[in-house]
Amino acid sequence: MLKTLGAQIKEFKAPSIITPLAMMLEVIMEMVIPLLIASIVDDGINQGNLPHVYLMGGLMVLAALVSLAAGFAGGYFGAKASTGFAHNLREAMFQNIQSYSFANIDKFSTAGLVTRLTTDVTNVQNAYQMILRMCIRAPFSLICAMVLAFAINARISSIFLVAVVVLGTVLILIASTTMKTFRNIFKKYDALNASVQENVSAIRVVKAYVREDYEVDKFKTASENVYSLFVRAENILALNNPFMQITIYTCILLISYIGAKFIVVGDMTTGNLMSLLTYCMNILSSLMMLSMIFVMVTMSMASAERICEVINEKSDLTNPPQPDYEIPDGSIRFEKVSFKYNPESEEPVLADINLDIHSGETIGILGGTGSAKTSLVNLISRLYDVTEGAIYVGGKDVRTYDLETLRNQVAVVLQKNVLFSGTIYENLRWGDVNATDEECQRACRLACADEFIEKMPDGYNTYIEQGGTNVSGGQKQRLCIARALLKKPKILILDDSTSAVDTATDAKIRKAFAEEIPGTTKLIIAQRISSIEHADRVIVMEDGRIDAFDTPEQLLKTNEIYRDVYEQQTSGGGDFDEKGGM
Repeated sequence: MLKTLGAQIKEFKAPSIITPLAMMLEVIMEMVIPLLIASIVDDGINQGNLPHVYLMGGLMVLAALVSLAAGFAGGYFGAKASTGFAHNLREAMFQNIQSYSFANIDKFSTAGLVTRLTTDVTNVQNAYQMILRMCIRAPFSLICAMVLAFAINARISSIFLVAVVVLGTVLILIASTTMKTFRNIFKKYDALNASVQENVSAIRVVKAYVREDYEVDKFKTASENVYSLFVRAENILALNNPFMQITIYTCILLISYIGAKFIVVGDMTTGNLMSLLTYCMNILSSLMMLSMIFVMVTMSMASAERICEVINEKSDLTNPPQPDYEIPDGSIRFEKVSFKYNPESEEPVLADINLDIHSGETIGILGGTGSAKTSLVNLISRLYDVTEGAIYVGGKDVRTYDLETLRNQVAVVLQKNVLFSGTIYENLRWGDVNATDEECQRACRLACADEFIEKMPDGYNTYIEQGGTNVSGGQKQRLCIARALLKKPKILILDDSTSAVDTATDAKIRKAFAEEIPGTTKLIIAQRISSIEHADRVIVMEDGRIDAFDTPEQLLKTNEIYRDVYEQQTSGGGDFDEKGGM
């Protein structure tokens, strides 16, 4: 874990080194001041030597100014180092998340990743700054004060050793008790964030079903779980303060009592006792700082572990040593393919899949809910890897291709259409960052999106709100199709991507595909027959297996599943009216 975190200090090594050095200089100056005070009392005031008082007083002012400057430098560079460290942690996590396969992403909840990128990083940032400043200052101050105190009077100073042992034992006991609690707290934080995220993203559904009270209760439960765990942890940590206070005042009383006796018998001067009391406060304040560091580090340890999990997670999809960067054509072949989302699962999601699809064909995919249609097409662009068997695109195993090359040539319009905040042009250029306005507009004509874009006040410069909330479902689908077309792919996969458009628009889109991109292999997952009845061939799936693969005409004669769906959807005059809505 330390190696993973340390690697993210990077360009902030210099501030990370300057900060503790500045803290050490500040401590040295603070340690010198009590010695100067003792000299003023013993050699100046008691001896009536006024020049000596002035000299020592001037040195005290100088030491104070140096200490002030060192403290300022420590604060400035400590803040720079910790904020830079946090920046690198977030960047490292976010970059690694971008490399994850779907299988890797499935291991972490979205809310959990958000918590790690925000709350957990903030905890580690605060702890790092505390370590650079107080974790260096406190032990160094403690050691210096101890050495100087023992130099003045070893017998009285032995009181400090007892105090350090007692407090150290208490802190260890508290640490071992609270670490487990803090780990549980951040898991509950994930649940809390998940509740918020789910509610906000689905607020329209919540209101439509009048479930506000239910959602409030669910959030309250998640919030109370976090609260109760924090209270439990803080109650344990709160024991630290009473022990600290008891120790501090006991030491002061003992030193004052014993020191007064030593002065009476002449074994110690008044100046030495004043210095010893000052060092006593330095030692005990250092112990107090250490206890604060201990609390912060204890809390951040759980966060650090969670951050390292994200950074160290390796994608299970990687490029081969010498990847292919050229895909000859859009042909697809499945050869004895089986697939499991979880390797430990007993039954595969897809079993013994054998397919041979020619380049340029239009292939329909039909099947009931849970028949693994989406799982089938996700394997083509290596969003997941097969468990057994192999998939070939352009005559080569997909695992031999460069991932970026493969995914650029296999465009996928997923079931859940996502648009990003920005103009229509900016959203379209996710397909091709270098696409001209004319190319964007042509793609929209092919996807029948130009019909509604041109009616908007700002046309293609219309701003799309986050998640595409200011466009309808059908409009969103057509924009996503246009975005995929801009990639000029060899394979185009539409995963139920025209379900929200009317039959007439669906037909126009299919016609445009046939005329404008005849060389592109098209895989169309659909629930309605009208979307695939003109396909070259149709795959019928059931329970993760291929039930049939033939032309629509032949399937109508030979396949019971296809025939049942066809008859159900056509017996009533079709599944959509040709003049249907958007």
